Amino acid sequence: MSSNSRDGNGNGNGYSALDAIFWRDEILQVMFWMRGEGLGDSCTAEALASFLNTNATALRAHLQEMVREKYLKRKGDEYMLTEHGRMEGGRLFMQEFSGLTNQAHGECNNPNCACKTQGPAACASRTHVHADK
Repeated sequence: MSSNSRDGNGNGNGYSALDAIFWRDEILQVMFWMRGEGLGDSCTAEALASFLNTNATALRAHLQEMVREKYLKRKGDEYMLTEHGRMEGGRLFMQEFSGLTNQAHGECNNPNCACKTQGPAACASRTHVHADK
């Protein structure tokens, strides 16, 4: 890895391929999340930097590369997900947060509970609600 490895604070000229993948995935996930939370369909490098551990200047090189790779499109200072970027961002987001998004509120989170294999009636604590009820 380069000396600018993953901190995002370099000038963009010394990033390795691994760094580029890291930042692409982070940017896609944040933009997908922002869109899903109703924070907008587009954002500036400054807005993204506020959610990532970097600065807007460092992000711009990655954003421009993502435009070239068709993950994003640019209009002025704003970047937005393309259909390809939205699908990849969603896939990455679901993969990253599947442990949190799959569990329903109040659902048993004990991985060793009998209810995981025998159904809700076999739950050891019976003090929680199961997702199928």
